[in-house]
Amino acid sequence: MRTAIIYEDEHMLVAQKPAGLATQTAKAGQQDMVSELKNYLALGQKGKVPYLGVIHRLDQPVEGLLVFAKTKQAAAALTKQLESGTLNKQYYAVICGNPAEESGELVDYLYKDAAGKARIVTAKEEEDRDTECFDAECSDVKDFDAKKAVLQYKIIKELSAGQQLFLADIHIDTGRFHQIRAQMAHAGMPLLGDSKYGSEASIALSRGHGIRNVALCAYRLELIHPMTRKKLSFTVKPEGKAFSIDGLLKKE
Repeated sequence: MRTAIIYEDEHMLVAQKPAGLATQTAKAGQQDMVSELKNYLALGQKGKVPYLGVIHRLDQPVEGLLVFAKTKQAAAALTKQLESGTLNKQYYAVICGNPAEESGELVDYLYKDAAGKARIVTAKEEEDRDTECFDAECSDVKDFDAKKAVLQYKIIKELSAGQQLFLADIHIDTGRFHQIRAQMAHAGMPLLGDSKYGSEASIALSRGHGIRNVALCAYRLELIHPMTRKKLSFTVKPEGKAFSIDGLLKKE
């Protein structure tokens, strides 16, 4: 099993997803994290179909922590935390480009286009969306729903002097489709290894370093236990190749 279980009790489990493994997929024959965990749970519940509530997801090329519910009651409680913002997620990212500020907040409006890519519009464009299609790339979309996306970032250190690679710590206030990847790229800080949202320069750097997955890791997860109400915090170190550049976050 590629998925690593970090914590488990009768109500929930926390697991670390490796980059390249889908959280959940409808594609026949393709393994995913949910299938691996259900097979694992089934070993201890012979004759029963195990319940596994998916609370949140990570993109297939992204690694990190996810929490799953083992009962419907726990699923409802954890989903409520996610919606209220009390389920906190922190990310490490390796970004390309020279950040204008060492820290900041990004506020954008995102929508998912027909090709499965997050698109950013301005607040003015969002207000006008019902009257015209202002984006030539979405000329066939007359009434899409762009949602507000907010994140905070902080540059921790520079990597590979001269290549404009930086380690960033990121927190999201909203959970939008491809939010971190799209917002950081739009701000001139695309993620290393991101072929979907990267610039020509970042894609060239990714190839030069042999990075095939997005350099993004959900390294910390904080939540309230759905039954005991105890505050729980989990932290992992990224395992992706991008995070080992110049000994970055090297495992002890």
